[in-house]
Amino acid sequence: MNPIVFSMIMSTIVLGTLIVMTSSHWLAIWMGFEMNMLAIIPMLMKNHHPRSTEAATKYFLTQATASMLLMLAVIINLLHSGQWTVTKMLNPTASIVLTLALTMKLGLSPFHFWVPEVTQGVPLSSGLILLTWQKLAPLAILYTIAPSINLELLLTMSMASVAVGGWGGLNQTQLRKIMAYSSIAHMGWMTAILTYNPTMTILNLMIYILMTTTVFMLLISTMTTTTLSLSHMWNKTPLITIIILTVMLSLGGLPPLTGFMPKWMIIQELTKNESLVLPTMMAVTALLNLYFYMRLTYATSLTMLPTTNNNKIKWYFEPTKQTMCLPPLVIMSTMILPLTPLMAVLN
Repeated sequence: MNPIVFSMIMSTIVLGTLIVMTSSHWLAIWMGFEMNMLAIIPMLMKNHHPRSTEAATKYFLTQATASMLLMLAVIINLLHSGQWTVTKMLNPTASIVLTLALTMKLGLSPFHFWVPEVTQGVPLSSGLILLTWQKLAPLAILYTIAPSINLELLLTMSMASVAVGGWGGLNQTQLRKIMAYSSIAHMGWMTAILTYNPTMTILNLMIYILMTTTVFMLLISTMTTTTLSLSHMWNKTPLITIIILTVMLSLGGLPPLTGFMPKWMIIQELTKNESLVLPTMMAVTALLNLYFYMRLTYATSLTMLPTTNNNKIKWYFEPTKQTMCLPPLVIMSTMILPLTPLMAVLN
């Protein structure tokens, strides 16, 4: 892609998200969402291939439907309140429709169907933007309208998302689809705590973006997209293989690692609010995510010694893709669990 065109597209994506996050007028927010959606379509179609075109089309249709529902909710709120200002929505119909529109943009269940398909069809770099940056704008609006969200609806969708994110990734061999289902599950954890403690949602989002960025940067540097190619990496880069698997286990929430912190704090907050069944079910279904990450670890590092037999090794050239800030990203993605008391105080 032409560098000037690339910089214009990226600046439009960033500008659209910033407009959504900083505006207090519903029309400006809707325009920011539209700018963001139309700018990311060329990023999804960087590789001129029918699969990427299909993924971009699915993304466009889903996001356009969500934008239509968003405008419908805004108009219902306008007719009821007579203003465009982003305040507490007093009309329950407008609140429910707006929640559905934003959860469709986030990819929560039952609107999760587009996330694995789109992520699988686009390049790794575009998938990184899709699963990290594109979550900021909808979550910012959900954070703003948190007091007026229908609690039962949001908790039902959150629980379904955690379950779908666990079950969906069990039979996957494509790493991009595994990351997509992981994203669905993490969005479920974030929205489950949103109405109780919105600040904890922001903490979870920051840690999720940190860990997902690290995994994608490692996959881009090694050009790995499948479980098979990941299992062959022992022969080429055993250290990076260990790092990838450790960060993935952190993403699954294994206790000594960073990813355990938000799950621990969310379960604690939900139990403080006298909700026992929901955190129990979420903790049990989170084991499914941990299972398929453990399965990756087993298939990659526990079934074959790091030998250089000719049957397993592939042609290996010096890596040409630059990965920025990888060492600090890896450290923060795996070793900041001791900061949990500080995060608890900040919340």
